[in-house]
Amino acid sequence: MKMSDNAKKAVFIGSLCSVAYFAVYVARNALSAVTPQMLEGGFTEGYIGKISSVYFIVYAIGQLINGFVGEKIKARYMISFGLLLAGICNFLFPMLSGSENGVMIVYGMTGFFLAMIYGPMTKVVAENVEPIYAPRCSIGYELASFLGSPSAGMLAVFLPWQGVFISSSVVLMLMGVIAFSVFFAFEKKGLISYGQYRSEKHGAAKVKVLFKHQIVKFCLIAILTGVVRTSVVFWLPTYISQYLGFSAQTSAAIFSVVTFIMATITFITVFIYERLKRNMDKTILLLFSVSLVAFISVYFVKHPVLNIILLVLAIMSSMGVSTMMWSRYCPGLRDTGMVSTVTGFLDFLSYMAAAVANLVFANAVTSIGWGNLILVWTALVAIGVIVALPYNKIFKLSKTNGKA
Repeated sequence: MKMSDNAKKAVFIGSLCSVAYFAVYVARNALSAVTPQMLEGGFTEGYIGKISSVYFIVYAIGQLINGFVGEKIKARYMISFGLLLAGICNFLFPMLSGSENGVMIVYGMTGFFLAMIYGPMTKVVAENVEPIYAPRCSIGYELASFLGSPSAGMLAVFLPWQGVFISSSVVLMLMGVIAFSVFFAFEKKGLISYGQYRSEKHGAAKVKVLFKHQIVKFCLIAILTGVVRTSVVFWLPTYISQYLGFSAQTSAAIFSVVTFIMATITFITVFIYERLKRNMDKTILLLFSVSLVAFISVYFVKHPVLNIILLVLAIMSSMGVSTMMWSRYCPGLRDTGMVSTVTGFLDFLSYMAAAVANLVFANAVTSIGWGNLILVWTALVAIGVIVALPYNKIFKLSKTNGKA
């Protein structure tokens, strides 16, 4: 069957965004992948937790700012310069490892520049790709983000931690140059244009529009999934090393394998979504429920292999909820003219939650232990199940019964 012009356009734009986002996530997961190595080299959990929290906080603030700016400036500039400048800062990280303040500054700046990517990218997809293809493009770069974790893990298997940072920096800078060139070519060919959709509402009217689009529910989902998909995954190599007793190198290898497996959640989520007749709310509730059962099982099952399998299932299910939010909910806001703004705001909430969680988890490991920390993760997902309940339908049913 011959591919339509709209489908080809979606493939071109989606592929460009996916490759760019892959580079982002290789760099983003570098610190997580090399944490066991750095701990063996004399760094502490508290120090690494502090660095990662600074990154998440600045990244979150960057998402809030850049999400708004992304409504005004072309994606070509936002994405390409974000990649290039993040690559330069990431390159400086190992050079300044002897200076705590220097490390905090350059890693925080890395976070801000990487925050220039996602909002504008989602906006350019939503505005230039037909609605039927937009979620598939978003799922493409969600998949790319998941593949970034095992790629960083593989680098950590073969390279010292300094080499992992330098390699990821080269990938970022190279992708920045490629993104600028390809975006420019797409604009010249008319594949990408800007400003087709603008919000007709202002002030309080904008907020009312977002309330109709369940913004409160998705703010809570962004916070909960941000902790699990970002902070829990960040500490996964250390969990495997300290709690399950594997060496640093083996932990990095396991991290690569399990995060590669996690990448399949994009396809699994789409499969579930289609089987549930494209009902986003039912899909989210089911995935949160599976995650809750899996986290409870992690607490009781002590066998290392089974423990890892269950933990991976728990994290994957929560990631599936996140996939629904980024690939279905955010692009679906196209007609509001606020795709970049809302995407940036939800990402802001997600990473602020992850930043706080990273500090808490770093201290919790030594104070309450990994076992009790698993219970904390379980409680977070339990809240997710409560948030995902179909309150509108329950309320309507209760009103109907009351009238009867």
